[in-house]
Amino acid sequence: MRLTKQRKIILEKLKQTKSHPTAIEIYDRVRMDMPAISLGTVYRNLDILCRQGHIKKIDTCGDQKRFDGTPEDHLHVICSGCGRVRDIEAGLTIDPEQLTEIDSEFTITGIRLEILGLCPECQKLQSEELS
Repeated sequence: MRLTKQRKIILEKLKQTKSHPTAIEIYDRVRMDMPAISLGTVYRNLDILCRQGHIKKIDTCGDQKRFDGTPEDHLHVICSGCGRVRDIEAGLTIDPEQLTEIDSEFTITGIRLEILGLCPECQKLQSEELS
């Protein structure tokens, strides 16, 4: 499917960062090139880009959804202090075949693994609070 001008700019802005921004952060970046774009348009186009497989939506418990310009499967670590999301570059592997053979009444349609931790900034804040 052909990408519209709006989707191309949204995709470009998302691929320029590794920070896994929220829709509002993407909206702020896109407005630099397209001042008249609405937040609703950004949300709709992010949803379309996800469905088309160009990007991934990262659902974190209780936080705003974040978006990843790298659609290939990979793991993330999520800061339980501030909600930052970072890619895990190490070769940690999980055998999806083994996990889809779980004995249950469910048909397994996907796997989501959340790795939680504290980012360096939150570690620093925590150690300052304890001092």
